[in-house]
Amino acid sequence: MGKRLDNPKVTYEIDPYNRLIINKSGKKSELSRFRQVLDGRFKINPDNSISYLVKSPMPNDQEMPYQVKLEGNWALDKDHNLCISLNKLGRETLGDKLTLKGEIIDTSKNSLAFSLTTHTKDNMQSIYILQLKGAWQADKNNRLTFRIQKEDGSCDFLTFKGTWEINKQHQIIYKYEKAQLITKKKAIHTLIFQGYWNIKDKGRLSYVLDLQSDSVFNFKTSAAVFKDKYIKYELGIGLGKSLEARTIALFGKWNIKKNIGLVFEVEYANKQVSAITFGAEAKLSNKDSISFELKNDQNKNISAQLQLSRKILDGEGLSFLRFLKSKDETAVTVGAGFSW
Repeated sequence: MGKRLDNPKVTYEIDPYNRLIINKSGKKSELSRFRQVLDGRFKINPDNSISYLVKSPMPNDQEMPYQVKLEGNWALDKDHNLCISLNKLGRETLGDKLTLKGEIIDTSKNSLAFSLTTHTKDNMQSIYILQLKGAWQADKNNRLTFRIQKEDGSCDFLTFKGTWEINKQHQIIYKYEKAQLITKKKAIHTLIFQGYWNIKDKGRLSYVLDLQSDSVFNFKTSAAVFKDKYIKYELGIGLGKSLEARTIALFGKWNIKKNIGLVFEVEYANKQVSAITFGAEAKLSNKDSISFELKNDQNKNISAQLQLSRKILDGEGLSFLRFLKSKDETAVTVGAGFSW
């Protein structure tokens, strides 16, 4: 178990090498008799709190623990550093803000990995990883966020305040510029989110990272266009008081699957294909095309229309076309349990 110092005026700071400083004066001071730099490492606990593991406390300092547990509220600063504003924890000083300077190196479906560079008391450099558990979501401004669940049931949100885009593999990517801790040289960092697109509701486009959890970006959208080779959505990403327009274009192939519905197959990285599934009311519009009133896979209207040439259908789509012709002017429902 971690513990804290008994001094009610103690404050915590971080030195330039991500080492914890304990200041027994209760206020910022450069005097060494008050400030002590602890050789050690941070770690993330199962409840998403953070502890500092002291490698070797001073042998004559009976007050110094081997582990200091710190609790507070998580955030990202403008340079994408990981910050925690500490709770008061019975101390006379108000919550200290600790800034861990490092890099976000992984955005797995239910976690965020952050690398830290530190120096030991022998001036040896080392790198280690902190991993927070949680879920990826979009906020009301369509920004990417990471929700951190805490032990008391509350949540903190790490908000990525820049814009995002999609690459040629239809993956969400987020880029930010940052100076390296040691060399101060600026570099572009790119985060890639592995997932797939889905359309469930009117005015919403979703990017699913994990079907079994809450890790899904639900983006609010405006205009949507459905064509024979692509689906295109318009949305805005809120950046402070401004709004940056973004066009999301998904390229793929339409077809009709018996007992499933109308599908739009999108190819992702490594040639992995995932289908967006729709229900629809289908009707022959003229001798060359079929018109569809699109619904989601639960047969709820999403206020979208699609016109497809008969020529692009193959396999089960041709079977459906023959069935549709047999119905003359009658509209036919596909998907959501309907079959032909």
